[in-house]
Amino acid sequence: MFNLSRYFSTVSFILIVLAAGVFGPLYRQLAQQQIESLAESRNVAMARLFEEALREPLNDLLEASLGRDAESLRQSDEVARLREQLASLTRNTALVQLRLYNRLGVVVFATDPLQIGDSGLNSPGFRAALTGTAGSRLSRHADVVTFTGELAKLVAHISHVPFMDPDGAVGGVFELYQDVTPFMQQSQKSERWVTAGVFAIFGVLFFMQYLVVRRAQGVITEQAGRLKAARDTLELQVEARTDELKRTNLQLQGEIAERRQAESQLNFLACHDPLTGLANRRCFIERLNARLDEARDGRLPLAVLFIDLDQFKQVNDSLGHSVGDELLIAVAARLTEQLRLVDMLARVGGDEFVCLMEEVRGDDEVAIVAGEIVDAFVKPFRLGDHELFLSASVGISLFPRDGAGGLELLRNADTAMYRAKAMGRGEYSFYTPEMTRDARERIRIDNLLRKALERREFVVYLQPQVDTANGSLVGAEALLRWRSPELGLVLPNLFIPLAEDSGVIVPLGAWVLRETCRQVRRWDEKGFALPMVSVNVSVRQLERPEFADTLREILEETGMDPARLKLELTESVLIGIGDACGELQRLRALGVSLALDDFGTGYSSLNYLRQLPVQQLKIDRSFITGIGNNSGDEAIIRTVMQLAASLGFEVVAEGVETPEQAEFLATLGCQQLQGYLHGAAVAPADFISRWGKP
Repeated sequence: MFNLSRYFSTVSFILIVLAAGVFGPLYRQLAQQQIESLAESRNVAMARLFEEALREPLNDLLEASLGRDAESLRQSDEVARLREQLASLTRNTALVQLRLYNRLGVVVFATDPLQIGDSGLNSPGFRAALTGTAGSRLSRHADVVTFTGELAKLVAHISHVPFMDPDGAVGGVFELYQDVTPFMQQSQKSERWVTAGVFAIFGVLFFMQYLVVRRAQGVITEQAGRLKAARDTLELQVEARTDELKRTNLQLQGEIAERRQAESQLNFLACHDPLTGLANRRCFIERLNARLDEARDGRLPLAVLFIDLDQFKQVNDSLGHSVGDELLIAVAARLTEQLRLVDMLARVGGDEFVCLMEEVRGDDEVAIVAGEIVDAFVKPFRLGDHELFLSASVGISLFPRDGAGGLELLRNADTAMYRAKAMGRGEYSFYTPEMTRDARERIRIDNLLRKALERREFVVYLQPQVDTANGSLVGAEALLRWRSPELGLVLPNLFIPLAEDSGVIVPLGAWVLRETCRQVRRWDEKGFALPMVSVNVSVRQLERPEFADTLREILEETGMDPARLKLELTESVLIGIGDACGELQRLRALGVSLALDDFGTGYSSLNYLRQLPVQQLKIDRSFITGIGNNSGDEAIIRTVMQLAASLGFEVVAEGVETPEQAEFLATLGCQQLQGYLHGAAVAPADFISRWGKP
């Protein structure tokens, strides 16, 4: 049986010896470090004392030493006088020897006159002191000539301390020897006492623990017998349990099979989109990077196609997420039909898909596939009772022309997709470097735009709206302008889309409403009453449920008569929000008027239009420019006028620039005109100077 007492005795004795052996040298080292630190501090303090008390004779000696030999220095009055002064200052101190070096490393003063003229250039302490850093070392049993001329063998602590001249530069170096023999002797004595104390304490602890271990040895012996009996009993129980495990082996195999199936399903979900079953973003990038490694070895180029659905958000918001999910599944199936077997299709976001085309032979082959993807959305998607029309915008990047890495190719294809959307949607576009520059400029403008409202860089211009019959002022449209210190005067068509995308349009639109109402009220106080003012409203503003409350607060705050405020909305705004009729009814309840802007450019249902609580239609300027030149535009204008008359809407024509256009519109019964013919959009001061006169 294992003898715990013998094992403990042996190990404990070895550990006690090792602990005492380690503790003694450690204590000695710490004590020596403390002595050296204290001695260095004293030497530095003594050197500073010499600087303060003997600065003038020291400077004189250093200057007089230049160009003189050692013998003349030993016999000089300066050295003799300095020796007396130093002896007086060092009396009853531990400093036993001193040397003074000039900047050339020559000893110009020493306790031992024979050392004058020696060189200290090779001394590391001297070189360190020249840089302004004090250094020290310990020399045991050094032969030292003291101030009294005696030769002593002692433990000396040697310090090199820079001597600073009046200009703050190092003028010389002190080498000071301090006798630390008493401290070292006391340290050795303390070390012996500490070592003896450690041995005594460990001995007492050893004896006390030995008694405990002997008791433990008895307990272990007693427990050993009990353990043997328990082991025999356990062996019988193990045999019984083994039989039971054999019976349950088949059940465990079934559980293992289920676990493997679950792991396989988890592995599939880790690399695939759970809704469509397509590869996910992670899987796509891994495949793309792997194919890029192969393509760099000389295989044919690759193409990345970024596909975005243009009208998916409207479907998702209006019909619900369940229909949106069904639509995404149908889109994934239709896209798969258009691709080659070697191509990889993945879903990387809500309505965003990417395709990897391998071994493409040129731009034409990629363009054909992209065109087939766009054409695949010509046919509607039939989901239950719903018939849904979508379009897709496709951005294309090619390896190696458009990027060397997977993420770079994916980013550039995304950039090209946004260019395709800007081209009118339902298009595809190849990436070009100019797109990245445009995107960076877009980001720059977006950053400036976010700060522009706080910096008060926006102004409201007004463009007159006149009566077609007599040219009198019937209202004005408030148009936003941005006076940027970096960009100059920026027109709305450049920054409004960015404001829409970033959400800045919401606080900016509220500011335009408030500023316009304030301007009308300021004119009222001056005696100029503008009959009506129109303000454009964004879909982002109408989407906010608090917009009607915000408008009510603005009207109350400014004291604006709601009957003199008209909100202009585009057909796209009405299509973009869910309960458009209900939201417009809430606005009408405040007393404001509503106008449908850019009429004719959208796809409004006539039945839907009849239900809207609008009072005015605005014919888009794109049709006005065709008067006299395009019979198709003129036909559209006649149709709009007839439609407005049948629904009881007032009509305003935008972009009227010539008398011929005005005359044509007057003959059709258009009530109001707006355009350069009667005035461009101008600042409020210019507007009132033109229209405020009686």
